[in-house]
Amino acid sequence: MEIFANPDTWISLLTLTFMEVVLGIDNIVFISIIVARLPKEQQAKGRTIGLMLALVFRVILLLFISYIVQAKEPLFTLELPFTADVLDVSIRDLILFAGGLFLLAKSTTEIHNKLEGEEETQGSAKPTATLGKILIQIILIDIVFSFDSILTAVGLVDNVLIMIIAVVISMVIMLLFAKYVSDFVNKHPTIKMLALSFLLLIGVMLVAEAFHVEIPKGYIYFAMFFSLLVEMLNMKLRKKVEPVHLRQSDLKDDDAYTIID
Repeated sequence: MEIFANPDTWISLLTLTFMEVVLGIDNIVFISIIVARLPKEQQAKGRTIGLMLALVFRVILLLFISYIVQAKEPLFTLELPFTADVLDVSIRDLILFAGGLFLLAKSTTEIHNKLEGEEETQGSAKPTATLGKILIQIILIDIVFSFDSILTAVGLVDNVLIMIIAVVISMVIMLLFAKYVSDFVNKHPTIKMLALSFLLLIGVMLVAEAFHVEIPKGYIYFAMFFSLLVEMLNMKLRKKVEPVHLRQSDLKDDDAYTIID
């Protein structure tokens, strides 16, 4: 095709593919965390179906790209309390707001379960959900992430074919690495808690965008990368230092605090 003879097409394709992979990381993290609630033999199936659904949603949205662009048009206006400002509310805003609230609620619930709600042994979490329930949650969040991803693609490329190719390539890359990301997140409790914190941050960002408060995504992803880098250094350090384990039952009442040199 003539379009692929143009070097700008390949630059656009590579740029958009990279952006789709970056934007898809939070999707992988979310899928990895909730799929861990499935029986071990169903987890790979859940991850694959989840990412395939994300691919289907993105392609379908691209085929209706003209309607997606119109989704940014105001449906109604709201008068904000305590100010004289008026907020134009569009379909995009409603989807981002609902998706942000869903992420906030889900991430908070998962953090609560990890800290207080459930007891886990190393590498053997009890399955607490069915494949159907997990897929419903994946579908809900896929719609939000796909919507945001397509709007980003529209801002970078104006050719639907290039968008579809970039989305397919990015999804293939994510399918190849999804298992490694999932295993790594679920193997290390601190990484899992950090990932849940990332999802909380993304939920706040989606809610803010619904109210037309634009938070540069570069700041968000830099904060994520920096936090992950610090935790990786901590993990490397913990391998060199033998941890000291204290059992509460072994301490006497007078030994409320123990200082170890």
